[in-house]
Amino acid sequence: MTATDVRAPHRLAEPIEAPPLRWGVIGAGWIADVFARSVLGHTRSTVQAIASRDAHRGNLYAAKFDVPTVRFGDGAYSRVCEDPEVDAIYIATPHGLHFEHALLAIAAGKPVLVEKAFTRNLREADAVVAAARDAGVFLMEAMWTRFLPHMVEARRLVSEGLLGELVHVSADFGGSPEYDPASRNFAPELAGGALLDLGVYPVNFIHDFLGAPGAVRALGALAPTGVDLRETIVLNYPERRAMGTALSSFAADTARLATISGTEGRIDFGHDYYGPAGFTMVRSGRRELVFSQRTELGWQYQVAEVARCVRAGALESEVMPLSATLDVMRVLDEARAQLGVVFPGE
Repeated sequence: MTATDVRAPHRLAEPIEAPPLRWGVIGAGWIADVFARSVLGHTRSTVQAIASRDAHRGNLYAAKFDVPTVRFGDGAYSRVCEDPEVDAIYIATPHGLHFEHALLAIAAGKPVLVEKAFTRNLREADAVVAAARDAGVFLMEAMWTRFLPHMVEARRLVSEGLLGELVHVSADFGGSPEYDPASRNFAPELAGGALLDLGVYPVNFIHDFLGAPGAVRALGALAPTGVDLRETIVLNYPERRAMGTALSSFAADTARLATISGTEGRIDFGHDYYGPAGFTMVRSGRRELVFSQRTELGWQYQVAEVARCVRAGALESEVMPLSATLDVMRVLDEARAQLGVVFPGE
């Protein structure tokens, strides 16, 4: 960090210091690849088992990351969840399948980290949370952004009142995948759409600093398949006299920036704020502090959080509590309803 004043950054525990866990991974796509590289390269944890619908993909994953156990075919996911050599489960399947797979892990009594979006909707999220609480099992959504050094430092500065009273928090995340009505991005039966895939990031970012909104307003456009193509969501906090603006899109590559504005100053986050980024704090029209970080990958911080929570006997994370997951899912549900997006079976 470089700065024009003497404030020291919050001392963040290094992921390598966290207790080790033997992970079982459900799903062998690219997101599971990043997870393995983060675990193996930056923590003391290991990947013990991989389960995949595709035997070839599962074997490639095992060979690449030296994973001892590969499961595929019918019952593969259950077998990994029930494996006594596995300490915790990471759900890396598409979000339309998270509900089913999280319940398998919970039924097996395993701590579980569920990729975002947590589930398709609030009803499913409520059921998963209730099952974990009934079983006394640790559960967390894999919102890795909350655990990164720049976010920890930004929360500290906000909590110390350096920005004054928060007035507005904004964030965007847009990409432009090729349109394919059968793909995960655009198929209603796969819970497609920009909101659950990308919009969960800016909505969660706003929630991190403002909490649950009093009202939600969404405007946007739909893809030909009926899922959301793009949207702007306004979150209103009348009791705080604050607002949040979240933009997500499959129609354009956006700047992927975020800003926290208060009565005494603001924090401007750099490109890809949701990953290992930096920020600048501006007060009285003057750049007062610049925070930068050199962090590879970044998912190791959430992996370390799970390990520390499990070692402590905690059933959820204080940084990414289950209440936050449910709050964000409630916003996503309301936005989808206003846009007219309904998934099959809802």
